[in-house]
Amino acid sequence: MKLALFYLFSVAAVTMAVLVPRFLKKGNDAFTTRMFYEIVKENPQQSVVLSAYSVLIPLAQLALASTYTTHDELLKAIGMPNDDVIKDEFKQAKRNFNPMVGVAFHTASKIYITYKYQINESFSLTARDVFNFDVENVDFSQGQKTASEINAWVEHETNKKIKDLVDPDSFDASNTRAVLVNSAYFSGPWVFPFNRNDTYDEVFHITKEKSVRIPMMHQTSYFLYAEVPELDAKILQLLYKGEDSSMILVLPNEIDGITQLEEKLRDRLVLDRAICTMYLTKVEVTIPKFKIETTTDLKHVLSKMNVTKLFDKEEASICQLTREYGDLFINVAIQKTFIEIFEEGSNGVADNDFDTKLPAYGSSLSSNIFFADRPFYFEIRLSDLTIFNGVKAE
Repeated sequence: MKLALFYLFSVAAVTMAVLVPRFLKKGNDAFTTRMFYEIVKENPQQSVVLSAYSVLIPLAQLALASTYTTHDELLKAIGMPNDDVIKDEFKQAKRNFNPMVGVAFHTASKIYITYKYQINESFSLTARDVFNFDVENVDFSQGQKTASEINAWVEHETNKKIKDLVDPDSFDASNTRAVLVNSAYFSGPWVFPFNRNDTYDEVFHITKEKSVRIPMMHQTSYFLYAEVPELDAKILQLLYKGEDSSMILVLPNEIDGITQLEEKLRDRLVLDRAICTMYLTKVEVTIPKFKIETTTDLKHVLSKMNVTKLFDKEEASICQLTREYGDLFINVAIQKTFIEIFEEGSNGVADNDFDTKLPAYGSSLSSNIFFADRPFYFEIRLSDLTIFNGVKAE
């Protein structure tokens, strides 16, 4: 009984300890759902990871910098009614999420503008204050030097986890006006780590016809879990240290069920309902130990999400970024995201100060089984805000 009470308290902490602003929560849910669908649609049967939330941040900043139809388009995309709400929501999120207890989450976004335009320092101060976001002048004609500077900045901001974000060939010296780079980094240890001695190679089914052997981690303990007929899947929550953040895993019942699951997840309420059905129970958990790194052409993906004017020389209106009015637009927009799931937690943080053994008084209870030997959906949440999601498919 003591164990159950402890976990019930932990669940309350996950959903209540960090307050997510209302418009930000709603906008991020819709934006994440759409961006995820567009990316997996173009990468069938491939592992992907993305952080739509970290893209929402520079788009919100660009909304403040924009006018006319560009402004209207960006407000609609991020789900914000006006500029004042943008400032209020992101300021509140910045206060609430920093610092997080037990984990580290950091987004790294910057707009690099050709030296031919003078940066509006007044607006840059607002961007740094509200979004922790910066704007910098560079010389795109020096492709190698500029790419090295950008990559060094991203590597530093993501604790050396994300490297080589841009390539010198990405820049056209005569035509490149502005480049948006975006990455996100999360690290945190599990509340209950997996034992490395219980990790060994097992079969992972990519399809019914194709399989590989990969390292699989095991433990039996008490987790929030449910079987969800609406999704034809099982759902599991793994808590990170501090209990303000967690990983949600959704495992299709069928080996080839991931495509159908992705389609069902286009309705965000389906996942919300599934999460609400989870209950504390004993679960035998087997999940892969894995790394995923995904580079996303944001210009391409956002165009599929009806964000186009920002990238159009004739229609873009982001004049608040610079002192002079001109034909400034975004030529290149790239996100690179990395996730590593292993015994101690995510992305390079190890903490072995926890006892993962199941208490003796619960050992006689029967266990549910969560055996992730086939493609599944996952997401990482801060409170109830999704900051990463993706698919482990291979």
